[in-house]
Amino acid sequence: MEVRALGRSGVDVSRVILGCGNFGGVGSSPLYFGAGETEGEAHALLDAAWAAGITTFDTADAYGGGRSESYIGSWLRTKGADVRDRLVLTTKTFNPMQEGADRGLAPARVRRQLESSLTRLGVEAVDLYLAHEPDPGTPLDETIGVFAELQHEGKLRAFGGSNVERGWLEEALRHGRPEWVQNSYSLLERSDESGVLEVCAREGLGYTPFSPLAGGWLTGKYRRGEPPPEGSRMTIRPEPYEHLRDDRTFDALEAFEAQAADRGTSPAALALAWVLSHPHVTAVVIGPRHAEHLRPALDALELRLSPVERGTITERFA
Repeated sequence: MEVRALGRSGVDVSRVILGCGNFGGVGSSPLYFGAGETEGEAHALLDAAWAAGITTFDTADAYGGGRSESYIGSWLRTKGADVRDRLVLTTKTFNPMQEGADRGLAPARVRRQLESSLTRLGVEAVDLYLAHEPDPGTPLDETIGVFAELQHEGKLRAFGGSNVERGWLEEALRHGRPEWVQNSYSLLERSDESGVLEVCAREGLGYTPFSPLAGGWLTGKYRRGEPPPEGSRMTIRPEPYEHLRDDRTFDALEAFEAQAADRGTSPAALALAWVLSHPHVTAVVIGPRHAEHLRPALDALELRLSPVERGTITERFA
């Protein structure tokens, strides 16, 4: 699989990144800690991703209340030095590790959380570290300062921000050198095009979007007038995507599905190819639940969209 430099960080990432947010939970929500993939299921998915050439894994301290990092750590203990030497690990901090626990990006907490992440992962350092979201209660210069100190100490190779807006990124750049952004970006979520992506292009930063399939909306699984499939995101955590449940979205999705059929591919593969075709997207983060869900991402790597083709697809969702 192709790898690309993540901005100027000195770290190369696979163009498809395995998101591990469903290991032992559903993201960072304490309500779902203990749900999601079991340790054995996580290991099987990690094996399948590695076999497919995916060498970058993305997690967070609060995913599954620490279970996601622990499952990756136990998987790593079954592998040889060659895997660890080639593997690129990203983790993040901000959210509480359990109901009622502290959160945020205060320097002391960042240090504590990174140490706990290193213990669960079973490594001495992580390649990439992210502020999982902005912390209005901590001055940004303090957060960037502790990230830079941890980088200097060899605990991380590069740092960045997730779920951030242009203003956060511009200020962070005044205090240090975040190397990349990880935000939601898809055909159905394009707000970064008018801000964050412009800064990434100007400053030579990496960009590794998550939710490229908009919670499954771009896979064809949600149909006009039909209830969402049992166990889908719209039955578990529908809130971020409720605004999509309207005729305008379904009109665009039906036209998009026809475009995918004309190309002999799946809507999911075409949606991922669209994201990957953006000139400033370094890699895309996917969160498959089963090994077979890796296929659309691998197919997307074979789809080469010209700027004209990309524009035609974009127009459907304008």
